Amino acid sequence: MTKTEATSVNRKSEIISAAIEVFAEVGYYRATTAQVAERAKISQPYVFRFFATKENLLLSALEVSWSRVIESFRKLMETTPPELLEAKLIQEYENIQEMHQNEMLLQMQAQTMREEAIQGTMRNGFKEVRDMVLTAFREAGIEKPEERTMLFLARGVLCNVAVAINLPELMKG
Repeated sequence: MTKTEATSVNRKSEIISAAIEVFAEVGYYRATTAQVAERAKISQPYVFRFFATKENLLLSALEVSWSRVIESFRKLMETTPPELLEAKLIQEYENIQEMHQNEMLLQMQAQTMREEAIQGTMRNGFKEVRDMVLTAFREAGIEKPEERTMLFLARGVLCNVAVAINLPELMKG
């Protein structure tokens, strides 16, 4: 990769990070690409050099957030003994949620958006996480793997709600 290509990749990442922050703080519909550009310390036209539309920027931000969860879970599954798998996945998700709260808030917003591309990205993310967790639970010999997977996903969604509305009691259990 040339220095120019590396700079371009870094800039794109910086724009996505800025967008995640801005979208999580003010909401996707109220946020502007000018706010994203300001947060990234670049000009607004530079945002459009990488992302033709605000929706494309959102889709990239969502893909980054899903990739983080999927890669974290994949790494954990490779090194965790079967008897500890479920507890370690829960702990890992709580860590991701704490360290990347804006990404989780962004995903929550996207769950309510009716645009087909956004729904498709959310479906794909949930499906990939569900499939990998279900496969891991089956391979680990966890009893009722479908039910345990559903409960795992439900717990994650409930944890997101608890963080979003500042009601930590929802996560106790």
